[in-house]
Amino acid sequence: MNSYVLGFQEIDKTKLAIVGGKGANLGELSSIEGIRVPEGFCVTTEAYKKTIEQTPEFTALLEQLTHVKADDRVKVSEISGKIRSAIERTAIAKDIGEAVVRHLTKLGDKNAYAVRSSATAEDLPTASFAGQQDTYLNIIGKEAILKHISKCWASLFTDRAVIYRMQNNFDHNKVQLSVVVQKMVFPEAAGIMFTADPITSNRKVVSIDASFGLGEALVSGLVDADIYKVREGRITDKKIATKKLAIYGIKEGGTKEVRLGSDKQNARTLADAQILELEKTGRRIEAYFGRPQDIEWCLYEGDFYIVQSRPITTLYPVPEVKDGQKHVYMSLAHQQMMTDVMKPLGLSFFPIWLRKITSGPVVVAGGRVYLDVSYELASPMAAKVFVKSGLGSVDILIQKALTNVLKRKDYIKTLARGKTSMGLSGGSMGQVVSGFMQARKIERENDAGLLHKVFAKHDAQVRDLEQRINGKTGADLFDFILQDMDEAYKNIVLDNYGVGIVGVFAPNWLKKNMKKWLGEEDVTDILTQSLSNNVTAEMGLELLDVADVVRQYPAVMDYFQHASDETFFEELEKLQGGKAAGDSIRKYLKKYGVRCPGEIDITRPRWAEKPTMLIPLIINNIKNFEPGSHQIIFEQKRLEAERKEQELISRLQQLPGGRQKAEKTRKKISVMRNFIGFREYPKYAMMQHFYVYKQALKKEAALLVQKRVLQEPEDIYYLTFGELRDVIRTNLLDYSIITKRKADYEVHEKLTPPRVMTSDGEIITGEYDTGETPKGALIGVSVSSGVIEGRARIVLNLEDAHIEDGDILVTAFTDPSWTPLFVSIKGLVTEVGGMMTHGAVVAREYGLPAVVSVENATKLIQDGQEIRVNGTKGYVEII
Repeated sequence: MNSYVLGFQEIDKTKLAIVGGKGANLGELSSIEGIRVPEGFCVTTEAYKKTIEQTPEFTALLEQLTHVKADDRVKVSEISGKIRSAIERTAIAKDIGEAVVRHLTKLGDKNAYAVRSSATAEDLPTASFAGQQDTYLNIIGKEAILKHISKCWASLFTDRAVIYRMQNNFDHNKVQLSVVVQKMVFPEAAGIMFTADPITSNRKVVSIDASFGLGEALVSGLVDADIYKVREGRITDKKIATKKLAIYGIKEGGTKEVRLGSDKQNARTLADAQILELEKTGRRIEAYFGRPQDIEWCLYEGDFYIVQSRPITTLYPVPEVKDGQKHVYMSLAHQQMMTDVMKPLGLSFFPIWLRKITSGPVVVAGGRVYLDVSYELASPMAAKVFVKSGLGSVDILIQKALTNVLKRKDYIKTLARGKTSMGLSGGSMGQVVSGFMQARKIERENDAGLLHKVFAKHDAQVRDLEQRINGKTGADLFDFILQDMDEAYKNIVLDNYGVGIVGVFAPNWLKKNMKKWLGEEDVTDILTQSLSNNVTAEMGLELLDVADVVRQYPAVMDYFQHASDETFFEELEKLQGGKAAGDSIRKYLKKYGVRCPGEIDITRPRWAEKPTMLIPLIINNIKNFEPGSHQIIFEQKRLEAERKEQELISRLQQLPGGRQKAEKTRKKISVMRNFIGFREYPKYAMMQHFYVYKQALKKEAALLVQKRVLQEPEDIYYLTFGELRDVIRTNLLDYSIITKRKADYEVHEKLTPPRVMTSDGEIITGEYDTGETPKGALIGVSVSSGVIEGRARIVLNLEDAHIEDGDILVTAFTDPSWTPLFVSIKGLVTEVGGMMTHGAVVAREYGLPAVVSVENATKLIQDGQEIRVNGTKGYVEII
């Protein structure tokens, strides 16, 4: 067997490293019974490597390219062009050329061929790299084919291919190129077939794009294609496009564009029988490869030929279904303001707590947590309560998507049925009743000091936990953690159920009655400013105090530019003012160090573990605020709330029955201000426990590294809670599990999780009613009233936040860790969220106009653009 050229019949998936993704797939396709694949061969990566070795400038130019960033397009283009020219100038070695000619002679050297690039990082299950290298059609003659093989090798360094590899972290030096040489088929029609709908991601729907002539016209965007949808052997939709052009091969070689006659422009490309035959072919190929495929096909003399098949890499993974029934999954990631991918330990650990709150089935898909809501939707009574209850206040687009599911009456009949959990019920019926009784008593007594007693009691429990967990190891540690989580749930949630109810009911009463009596909307936005018992809001303001200490010492400010987490406090205290700054930061971390972005994932580094994460926030505060701003801001907002209360009371007293209305309102405002802040506490308290558990698990990880069971302590993050327990018990681990999950994590990291999806993989979306929204405005949900104009600051990572006075924060989502940034901004726009999510609650307390659930806000709004946020009506304008 020649190492430079392999026929398709000699190739399978094990040859990926020498024939690339496209070549390996064509070899596999050629072996599927009943699938027609035009004959051909692959010039292997061994031939490419030999040619590169004979290109003297290549190594030096590639070294230059490794030091260039993807956004430096001019430099990328300059160096890439030099590499391409160098490769094309290098003569193909004699033995490679002879091997190519032998295969051409066998297949027919007078035939026309397609010459295509096939990279080793192409058409993979995790990255398609489609279209990054070049393809040449209708190439005739040995010399022309050899010339175009060189062109294909050179096309590994087209600007688009180089930039794509940079963006996807592929080493240029590790990607090799094979070249596919395949007999041309000159079809009447050609196109692309997706065995999962590329729009909805539904795995049950095949989508076929078709046009006349070669598929190049369709792929290059020269023509609109007919689009056919097929579901389980039945054509469900046909869109016939006007096709003015087609590309055909010409006798002498190459291709030409042909303008179609008027009789053909609006004609169907495929008949129904052909569409159904093509669908069957697609399903056969999908079954062979074991995953949805993106297939290139062509129709010649009544037969379908397959010229390529690659995995569809953009589909969001679907949870495994074991009962054979239909299911609907709702994202808990969006409700928790954490749509980032989570590591396996976090994915297995957070649901342990979650299952104490909901009895609904929790599943994992694409590194995120979903709730199976099939039982709720299948029950007419439960569906009405579940969808219309509290979902809108958490994420309105989830509510609207589920409403769209309910409109599909036939689909609802197919859903799995069982005992409903009624979503996030928060406890048994007895606990709920007890909570309501407790709430009445709390509201009646309205003891402003009650929450401080609750907080003090829990702080004592955390200190006790820190003592009791010491010395726990192995199975005892895991049993201890599970037992403590039960106790923590009782102490944090159940024992304070009534407090939470009061904090929700009082503002609801005020919203309803102020609108009814005074026509006032959104009164609670002002009335809830500057609370003294909201742990999340206080966290942002207290970091201003840290900034006031740091700003006094230039040496500390300089140190912040290069500080290291490993020696943060040790090096800090050597500086003038370092001890004072260190004491201030330590004091802050003692209270809030358990927090971090994405904190529901126990594997995420906490501020206490990585104090440098606070540096950008402290610098923002120093830059944007004068000393003493904590108290100034708090007092300003408190006075605004007080003035609003006085205004409401005064107006109510003028109404019939005004004295009673005013007195009730005064009481409700007092109750609300005393207790609404508790809503932010349970999650903070839970994070205090998570932090203690994590430190204990890290000690176990260190022991496993010492025993050489693990390579590094962070490897435990790629095991589930149960798996980690078994590894600690046995000191045995199949390390390939860690390797695979690290690779999966990188893939899932790039995916955008849907709010709602079905077990068929279909993504269900919700739509806003545009109403009176200005033309071109981005629609969302109003969560904090007011209108503000300013510069949009797109921030995707809290550590990269650089905010200036007057900026409006635009981000995917915020959780409590983002609160310190809120003191520096003038408005808030997020892609995820609802009325009762953390960002909305804190925005109201800080008096920031805010609009959430603005889909694709971070893409549609550019950093630095002037925008207007209408937090009263719920939209954003780019001005």
